[in-house]
Amino acid sequence: MSLVGKVVIVTGASSGIGAATAEAFAKAGSKVVLTGRNAANLKVTEAACKAANSKAELLLIAADVTVDAERIINTTIDRFGQLDVLVNNAGIFEVGNILDIEVDQFDRIFNTNVRSVFLLTKFAAPHLITSKGNIVNVSSVSSLRSNRGMSAYCSSKAALDQFTRCIALDLAPQNVRVNSINPGVIVTGIHRSLSSSPQELDEFYVRSKAMHPLGRVGEPKEVAHAIIFLASDSTSFITGVTMPIDGGRHALNSF
Repeated sequence: MSLVGKVVIVTGASSGIGAATAEAFAKAGSKVVLTGRNAANLKVTEAACKAANSKAELLLIAADVTVDAERIINTTIDRFGQLDVLVNNAGIFEVGNILDIEVDQFDRIFNTNVRSVFLLTKFAAPHLITSKGNIVNVSSVSSLRSNRGMSAYCSSKAALDQFTRCIALDLAPQNVRVNSINPGVIVTGIHRSLSSSPQELDEFYVRSKAMHPLGRVGEPKEVAHAIIFLASDSTSFITGVTMPIDGGRHALNSF
């Protein structure tokens, strides 16, 4: 299961699941490339990685995955000379009824949640073939179930799941594995931006507990542990999987 010395790119590493995942890889002894749009927050993640492993080799790349995919891959190769794991975590969450959403919103969601993953995968694939590495995409339980007022987001994550399966088949002959994890409600900043007040956010988390059979919402580190699992050599016969990390929410008949 050793990830020591493996070169890992984590997109969206400036907060939430991405930050927890970067810290987990650093603790495991990997060389971690932290990418995100917020340079200041990347520094916070860097400090957490160093606290987890003072000897961790880290590379920070302030970048927007929708326009900087090739630069992220090239900069990683220039620094470390290889790539073993790509974690496509960067994504955005926006809501809106079909009667209200604009085309710009739809394009923004798909550009970030799908097109950027395509680009990063395309540029990373030759290097992953050389290292016989793997990809872990961060999707959502919303790809598996329908939600009112979330058509663009749910559709983007469903597209990501299908992309995961298709690329798993494309790259299987080269021994490159591609898998996806599908979190339920996780306590991250992504929900804070959609809440008008701390009280509204707290009420959302309380409501969300009832949506998960385990009776609670998840923590970023729980998702990070699943990503580490799929990226490790112990899962060398697993590819094309979409793995819910959602306290059982995907198994409910309805939300």
